[in-house]
Amino acid sequence: MDNNNQFNSPNQQNEGARPYQNYMNNSPQDGQYSQGGQYSQYDENGILNQNVQQGGYQIPMEEPMSVGDWLIILLIMMIPCVNIVMVFVWAFSNSEKKSKSNYFKAMLIWSLIWIVLSIVLSVVIGASVMSLVPQMTSYY
Repeated sequence: MDNNNQFNSPNQQNEGARPYQNYMNNSPQDGQYSQGGQYSQYDENGILNQNVQQGGYQIPMEEPMSVGDWLIILLIMMIPCVNIVMVFVWAFSNSEKKSKSNYFKAMLIWSLIWIVLSIVLSVVIGASVMSLVPQMTSYY
């Protein structure tokens, strides 16, 4: 039997506690890591920390896109030809926010799916129409 297992042997603070209670009572304080590598994003007042520490490094949290930013993006997307160029610029630019870049990458993937589906459907419908043409000419 393993004497180091905290779940099988009660600790001094929680005599006879269940395994999940031991785990919950031994949860990390703010800024400390739990066993699963999770970290706290909130301070003791419940305010979101702007810099989250993970693996000894501070990862700055990205500022979200504002409503004004989205309004400008939607306005640009209404301009023909410019919208196609800007989708590629926003999708593959390193200077754009990650959420904006991911959105436009997903938009390109969906566009590619729709283009492939429309080509396949056009070929299928075209082939079925062409198969009807010889039958229609035989009636005359």
